[in-house]
Order: sequence, then structure tokens, then C-alpha cells
Amino acid sequence: MQLKIEKIIKQSFAVIGKEGSTKDGVDFIKHLWADANMNFSEISPLIKYGDDNAPVGIWGVMSDFSRSFLPLEDNFSKGLYLAGAECDINVVPPNGWHKWIIPSYEYICIENDGENIFAEGIAYLNENKYELVGAVHELTIIKIGKNYLYFPIKRI
Repeated sequence: MQLKIEKIIKQSFAVIGKEGSTKDGVDFIKHLWADANMNFSEISPLIKYGDDNAPVGIWGVMSDFSRSFLPLEDNFSKGLYLAGAECDINVVPPNGWHKWIIPSYEYICIENDGENIFAEGIAYLNENKYELVGAVHELTIIKIGKNYLYFPIKRI
């Protein structure tokens, strides 16, 4: 399968969501999304919407344990995850929710339309001599029904 790749710059942005850690067990991400989806009404007034009244971005953002947005540790197997939606940077999250402010990066953005896109993305970076300088993030754009992986290659 041919990777659908775009190089983009995304300025610093905020995500409000449910936070968890690889220390929480194998299915922690699935549980975070279930919790976030079940309680979405608590943050729906706080997130960003497009002209079509759909959320501009549903994000799965990641960080190393230092919260420096470095790649996950031990071959991408240990770190933090936030399941949520893009919001304004000045939003105050309600109890039980967290807000992360992701720094500005240049990304290799790859459409996530296959089974091994993460591994294929890492291989693409290596083959093209890009260095992964931060944690990879997942974006779902509901309006178009597509998912993307954001591989940071340069901090802005």
C-alpha cells in the first residue's frame, strides 16, 4: 500500500481529554476512549468546532513520562496518552479531565488507513533520514472520516 504523506507545520495547540499511562495495563487506551466518549458532554462546550459544527479534531496525544512530549520510551511501549478533542489553549478542564498543550512542530503526517501505519511511518522516517523528535499523535477528523498519524520531525 502506498503511504499518503504530507509534511505540515502545526502551531502549538491544546487537547482536553482523559489521561492515562501504559502503567494502567494493556487496554488502557481503549478504556480512556470509552470514558471520554461516555462523558463527552462534559467537555463539548469547551472544544473547537468547524463551520460544519463538527469537532475540528479528535486527538490521541502522547508523551514520555517526563511530559516533555518526547517519543514513548522502550521502543514506543511506555508513556502517557490523552484521549480527547482540540480546544482553546486557555480552556480550564472540568474535574476528571486534563489539558495538554502540545508544542509547535513540523510533522510528517500520514493517513492512517492500514494495519501497520505506525511501523511504516517509522520506516519512512528512517529511509528519508528524518529524526523523530517528539511523541507521535493520532488525529481523527470526523467531518471527512479519516485518521492520521503525526510524526514530529522538527520542533518549531
